[in-house]
Amino acid sequence: MSDKNTLLSRRGALRTGVALGMATALPLHAATAATTAISAGIDIAKTGHPIADFIYGGFIEHIGNLINYSLWSEVLDDRKFYYAVDSTPLPQPPGRRMPRMMMGGGKWSPIGPDSDVTMDKTAPYVGEQSPVVHLAGSSLRGFAQSGLELAKKNYTGRIVIAADPGAEVSATLIWGKGSGNRQTVKLAAGTAWTKVQLKFTSKAATTNGRLEITGKGTGTFKVGAVSLMPADNIKGFRADTMALMKEMDCKILRMPGGNFISAYDWKNGIGDPDKRPPIPDAHWKSPQSNDVGVDELLQMCQDILGVEPYWCINTGFGEPRSGAELVEYVNGTSTTEWGAKRAANGHTKPYKVHYWNVGNEMYGHWQMGHMALEQYTIKHNMFADAMRKVDPSIYLIVPGGFVDEMTTGQGMMIDSGSRLVEYGSERDWAGGMLKDSWGKFDALATHAYQPEFKHFNFSTGKNEDIQQTLMEWAAAPANRVATMADCWEEYKKRFPKLNEGKVKVFFDEWAYHFKQDYKGALGIARTFHEFFRHTDFIDMAGYTMGMSWLDYNRTQSVISGSGRVFQLYNKHFGKIPVAVTGNSPVPLPKYPVGGDQPKVNTGSPTWPLDVSAALTTDKKALIVAVVNATDTAQTLELNLSNFNAAAKGRCWKLIGTSLDAQNQVGKAPEVTITEATFNASAKALAVAPFGIELYEYRVA
Repeated sequence: MSDKNTLLSRRGALRTGVALGMATALPLHAATAATTAISAGIDIAKTGHPIADFIYGGFIEHIGNLINYSLWSEVLDDRKFYYAVDSTPLPQPPGRRMPRMMMGGGKWSPIGPDSDVTMDKTAPYVGEQSPVVHLAGSSLRGFAQSGLELAKKNYTGRIVIAADPGAEVSATLIWGKGSGNRQTVKLAAGTAWTKVQLKFTSKAATTNGRLEITGKGTGTFKVGAVSLMPADNIKGFRADTMALMKEMDCKILRMPGGNFISAYDWKNGIGDPDKRPPIPDAHWKSPQSNDVGVDELLQMCQDILGVEPYWCINTGFGEPRSGAELVEYVNGTSTTEWGAKRAANGHTKPYKVHYWNVGNEMYGHWQMGHMALEQYTIKHNMFADAMRKVDPSIYLIVPGGFVDEMTTGQGMMIDSGSRLVEYGSERDWAGGMLKDSWGKFDALATHAYQPEFKHFNFSTGKNEDIQQTLMEWAAAPANRVATMADCWEEYKKRFPKLNEGKVKVFFDEWAYHFKQDYKGALGIARTFHEFFRHTDFIDMAGYTMGMSWLDYNRTQSVISGSGRVFQLYNKHFGKIPVAVTGNSPVPLPKYPVGGDQPKVNTGSPTWPLDVSAALTTDKKALIVAVVNATDTAQTLELNLSNFNAAAKGRCWKLIGTSLDAQNQVGKAPEVTITEATFNASAKALAVAPFGIELYEYRVA
């Protein structure tokens, strides 16, 4: 993924330094084959709990303009004038290293002297202020926004405007130099606020387009809001990214936060988009337009993408009444107070959202509204009761904060004596929720952001630099999942009712490496394999961010390397996991057990290969997935039991031109999926260096 939209870690504690001890641009098929065969046994009679579809989920958050730029089709920044219209450049937010795609965007600048544009703060159309342009006869006065990315296509929009009788107002879209590369439309404005439709045709693509709102004559004109979108938008969303997200076939999408949610008032994001106030985001320190609110995101999921929506509730600065009202707005009939408001906003039928995340990372001191565990469980119970009173059928997921997560990732910033968070302590957030909020939720949420080339040192309480082989590096996020599986086994001992299997775990935020390259795909594939080993309690995983499946700018998009590895498993792996045995055990842990080091290193006993197997739902095919995070070709001997395979099978392989390979807009793809047939009657598979390969054996 390009630098402009590469996701950075969501907390400074997860930022990593320069990679140690590993080359990242090795040719993928240059090594010679190993001489010792690795043997794997797969007994079809030994199956586990089915793999939940929701393992292939995503997470999206309003971090600055991340959603606005990647999924939403609005061309303009600051379309409701959060910033004053003047020639002063926007300051860069201090301490933030996020690219423009994620932060505040651009602003409007005057045409003519700054003094000829004033900001009306007494009776603005929306928000805190609206610009008023003071005309100067035949000299143009107004304001413009430059640096617009335009495609060669039609655009539609609107402007909310009012003008004195002596004003002649126009809007001009410019896509190049010269009089032939612009289009001007006159705006029929009265003295009262009026919405005027805009239509333009950009006859060329550009990254430096410009929209001008100008007037001549006498008096003033004022503007309340402006919007410009490609005419092919789908309910306001980008046609190109919607098509690719639909191709990704994401099963569940958590939204709209994240840390953003804990200071978010959902009521600012419903109703007429032009009347929704632009507000400051207290956490990410950038303005939010509120254009992409409850209705937009739910309609994107249900009407456009066909994905299960999973809504996150504000339990930070929010309170139980607001949570209950949101459930009623989303799921209530049109005869209820808030259901009627939803119907008035254009959606008569309830959305029937089933999955509700009651709070984000409330165990973290960085979270708006954070409080002590013993207080938060009371607050959560109030939320749960109020929300279920509105709709008893909803499924509630709460912030878990396993002791491993609290030690190495979240709570490691807290200096309170022992660095190791003990089970049952006031820092054991999952334990506290299980003890004091049992019955008030259906699943615990946990987050996994394994830093690269780091290991948590219990004595210092810090992540310290380590050297890792590529195999160790690729296994690191899977090991993080395994440490949480270790925690789950301990929680089951302390809370025996967990053994009934009704309470599940949602890994509703997880990511690694934060670059959408082939190397990162190795880590993703290894993590999938670890999820597949714990299907008894892991019911969902949400990749951070869902837009990382794409590489995009404001007008174009392609599926990224991360997207391709998700597609590989989502489309072609099986649903019923099958046990894998082998002749090559995984090496013992290198570091002291605990923290980010599980009791047993993750992986199948086919080291250095990691093998996972699953039957299709109809049990007519077995899929064997192999990850080879070495620079050497490997031979894998497969012994299938209780399965009579046909002679010919299919295989799918993720192919990259190097470990650094990426799929980027405007360039030939470097990470692709290939399909071929193979001799399924042969016992041995030849696995390529750095290979991610799936083999399908069909019943004869």
